[in-house]
Amino acid sequence: MKTVAFHNLGCKVNSYEMDAMLQDLRKHGYTIVPFEEKADIYIVNTCTVTNMADRKSRQMLHKAKKTNPEGIVVAVGCYVQSDTEGVRADDAVDLMVGNNRKKDLVAILEQYMEGIDTESVIDINHTDEYEEMRLTGTEEHTRAYIKIQDGCNQFCSYCMIPYARGRVRSRRKEDILEEIRGLVQAGYQEFVLTGIHISSYGVDFQKEGVKQENLLTLSQEIDRIDGVKRLRLGSLEPRIITEEFAKGIGALEHICPHFHLSLQSGCEETLKRMNRHYTPEQFYAGVELLRRTFEHPAITTDVIVGFPGETEEEFERTRSFLEKVSFYEMHIFKYSKRKGTRAAVMENQVPEPVKTGRSNVLLEMEERDSAKFREYYLGRDVEVLFEEKKEIAGREYWIGHTREYVKVALADDGDYSNCLLQGKITDALDKEVLLMEKNALNFQTN
Repeated sequence: MKTVAFHNLGCKVNSYEMDAMLQDLRKHGYTIVPFEEKADIYIVNTCTVTNMADRKSRQMLHKAKKTNPEGIVVAVGCYVQSDTEGVRADDAVDLMVGNNRKKDLVAILEQYMEGIDTESVIDINHTDEYEEMRLTGTEEHTRAYIKIQDGCNQFCSYCMIPYARGRVRSRRKEDILEEIRGLVQAGYQEFVLTGIHISSYGVDFQKEGVKQENLLTLSQEIDRIDGVKRLRLGSLEPRIITEEFAKGIGALEHICPHFHLSLQSGCEETLKRMNRHYTPEQFYAGVELLRRTFEHPAITTDVIVGFPGETEEEFERTRSFLEKVSFYEMHIFKYSKRKGTRAAVMENQVPEPVKTGRSNVLLEMEERDSAKFREYYLGRDVEVLFEEKKEIAGREYWIGHTREYVKVALADDGDYSNCLLQGKITDALDKEVLLMEKNALNFQTN
């Protein structure tokens, strides 16, 4: 009986793939233990989206080797793809597995333990076909992330992900629907479609002469599955928000009005240097379409500050644009130079103190706009999917999320895990959590 400890870094795609790898390991008799414990095998599912992600990946690999020098330390995923030689030269790493071989992790491990030369079986190059992995359960117990595609064709000038993940590869619709039906049977009610660039779903099918499929047609079929109570879309390319898309998504019974549109900059000149193929005006038109389609949709975004060449005037355009849109949440990133990208060799790199100052300005705006969005729900009825119990300010609450992904707390001793409840928001518990009182509840059958 072998023990396996794991640590997952990065995006929801990594989380999905980690769940699938753990599921396969358990199926083959491996015992999963906490990463801090001594284990026979350590698996670090790495990330390379920023320099910090690379550093964190290395730290976790070295921590594993330090915890048990005799253990097998396995580096898996994007950092392996982006810095293959660096990982191979790292004494803490015993085994490397690329993104396209995650589904074969158990077989690779067993070959390694049998003394077979793993260099001949581990392909760290990309593939032209989607690598099918399937879940029957997840490490989360209320919300299931469903991977629908891999890879990206966008090649933004700052990003390593197309090099780490390869070109767009879409998953067969039949496999997606079958996986969701199985998870519905296992009790899951909320499903989040995820991938590296989900807006590209189906573009590779069109080349093969397969009946046209896209994110909208896929969502429509998922919405019709009996037992699906909520459907969320992961990060979207702003250009996908057309009249047809907004109308189609708005007609779905179970869609959650929570949309993440990755902006990166509110300045057209900066967007051009980033190789982002839209203007701030086009982005804003998409936001307005969603706001006309849904009553009070949650619009969230990513913003990079301090991109090479970003002047004070360009930053001010971004700040002004963000103020105009008024997002529910913004994830603010200071530009991180990535070796091998075009942006890394651009002129006029912005000094770190300037990046920090600009980041602080936007973080203050984010906190203000986020609070304003939540205030809308005070005194209103909402639907909440409760997930876990948590202690806040010395008291235990059930914590869940609305369809707009606003966090809600309920003070009660009952068991509401994976329960969909409707009730009235009475107050703000803190700056991030709204409060629902028990006497305001109207129970809804799951």
